[in-house]
Amino acid sequence: MSEETVSRPKGQDFEASLERSDKRVASFEHNHRGVMDHIQKALHGNPTLVPVIVLVLSVVIFGVIAGGKFFSAFNLTLIMQQVSIIGLLAAAQSLIILTAGIDLSVAAIMVLMSVIMGNLAVSYGVPTFFALLIGFAGGGAAGFLNGLMVTRLKLPPFIVTLGTWNIFYALNLWLSGAQSIRSQDIDANAAALKFFGEAFKLGSARVTYGSLLMIVVFFALWFLLNKTAWGRHVYAIGDDKEAAELAGIRTDRTLVQVYMLAGLVCAIAAWSSVGRIGSISPQAFYEGNLQSITAVVIGGISLFGGRGSILGALFGALIVGVFQSGLKLAGVDVLWQVFAVGWLIILAVSIDQWIRKVSA
Repeated sequence: MSEETVSRPKGQDFEASLERSDKRVASFEHNHRGVMDHIQKALHGNPTLVPVIVLVLSVVIFGVIAGGKFFSAFNLTLIMQQVSIIGLLAAAQSLIILTAGIDLSVAAIMVLMSVIMGNLAVSYGVPTFFALLIGFAGGGAAGFLNGLMVTRLKLPPFIVTLGTWNIFYALNLWLSGAQSIRSQDIDANAAALKFFGEAFKLGSARVTYGSLLMIVVFFALWFLLNKTAWGRHVYAIGDDKEAAELAGIRTDRTLVQVYMLAGLVCAIAAWSSVGRIGSISPQAFYEGNLQSITAVVIGGISLFGGRGSILGALFGALIVGVFQSGLKLAGVDVLWQVFAVGWLIILAVSIDQWIRKVSA
């Protein structure tokens, strides 16, 4: 043999195959995100940014349309006064919506507690301090009832609070006899009930204590939700209740606490409402439930729970106030003011749905 053939052992055939294999390293393609994708991601990380932008644009636009009247100290402080009660109701509503629930009874709780406080202090001569404490306890008890039925009876929050809305409203009419308590009677027997209607001068502006109360309540709740373990539990329940339970969170207890806190905020709003309208009417703020939901939705808090900042509800209430004031100064009829707010709600929910696609 002129050439010696060297045979390779059969077990080493893989080496020849390896030599002929593709040497390229696997890599992943980087998708180049567009401007809208970056905006979407930024808004998902900071949902409060949307209502802040809308509020600033609204102020600028209506300032141009209405001129100097809109930026007057009187008008700006008037907007704060007008949204102070709905803002407090929106704070209570935000707590519930963050847990993926909804509360249709917030306004009914507020009016019922104002009737209880007023009757005790004005009609029965109970010291105002104790009348207020009983009202606060009553608000917490009303919230406890809502939370108990949601957690123990496993009923949807919408159904529970729809029922208690009617219950509280009926109790309100029964306790008040469908009669208002006049401003003169409050002044004579329990003037402290109107404390949050009083104001102080800040330059040329007239600021009511009720406006300051709204801001204090919002920042207190913001601290509670963002700087405590309890607040993180609230967000976790809203995001995924079953996952929160698996993580060891006592979801039912936390939910009851959330509803009780919301009831307490409604009772605080009841005290503030007496000063705002100057009397106690069993039929006041009948649309407060829907107005509070409007402020929350426009404020960027997701109706699906677990996302959004409670400060967004404050901005949402201010946006509605700015819209109503600006359109009024521009000579727009009240009918079209409601029309504009309706489209604002639809736009806010549409933006929320678009932002949520980031996490889908």
